[in-house]
Amino acid sequence: MNIDKIQDDLEQLMTAGKVKSHEYLKDHVYTKMGGKADILAAPATYDEIQKIVTYAEQNGITLTVLGNGSNVIIRDGGVRGIVLQTAGLTEMGIRDNLLYAQCGAKIIDVSRYALDKELTGLEFACGIPGTVGGALYMNAGAYGGEIKDVLHSALAINKNGQLVTLQGDELQWGYRKSVFASGEYIVLEAKFAMTSGDVLTIKAKMDELTYLRESKQPLEYPSCGSVFKRPPGRFAGQLIQESGLQGTRIGGAEVSKKHAGFIVNADNATASDYIGLIHHVRATVKDKFGVELETEVEIIGEE
Repeated sequence: MNIDKIQDDLEQLMTAGKVKSHEYLKDHVYTKMGGKADILAAPATYDEIQKIVTYAEQNGITLTVLGNGSNVIIRDGGVRGIVLQTAGLTEMGIRDNLLYAQCGAKIIDVSRYALDKELTGLEFACGIPGTVGGALYMNAGAYGGEIKDVLHSALAINKNGQLVTLQGDELQWGYRKSVFASGEYIVLEAKFAMTSGDVLTIKAKMDELTYLRESKQPLEYPSCGSVFKRPPGRFAGQLIQESGLQGTRIGGAEVSKKHAGFIVNADNATASDYIGLIHHVRATVKDKFGVELETEVEIIGEE
């Protein structure tokens, strides 16, 4: 693969300065971990995304989509091919009585925008650090709410570069997953079906959830959020705590002393540190309780 040629080709398709080669992804993601991307492309429009997708498909180049990486661990060997980062597409507004937001907008910002417009339904998302695209990808949720509860439809692009609108059963919602996890589509835009509400009531709920999050979660460190899915009838954090693992470290990665369900980047952790600690936690909990913890975080890239 001729990386210089790919960079030159993409620069002809995109805004100047938005294509970089051999770029460390740790400098572009929430977790502050990750090796180099062969090519990092940051499109500014849907048209540019279409061009990148079509180019990658026609040339047999692996394409990886990345938001702000708040629920992704990128291995230290980096990512081959093209990494398409959507963080620059952040527009949101009201259209046809629906709240719409582009894929790179942070879902926190969308929940605040809904508050400004006196719309209720996204209060649960006021502390989720991911983008709209990432939130749809994994059906993000917190405090009893999930994206599927409020999503009306999604504008997406398929592998052939064609625009499609998905809604209802087409979205294939599940616990921390959706049709987008199949890799067949890339989210471009979400439309949310909201209802009018009292601004003081909406704000009070958001303030309450923000307090709960700030008091219980280790927000002072980079992390990928809650690492493990909730096992049936149990809580991952409780199992980890009762296994005596809080404060356990491998390199710069640490099982949070504040919330056992979080592994934090406490001191310039590498992805190898983080993944090694995940394996240690899983093995310890399995040995002590017979419970197989399943990761919620996605791990991508090369060793």
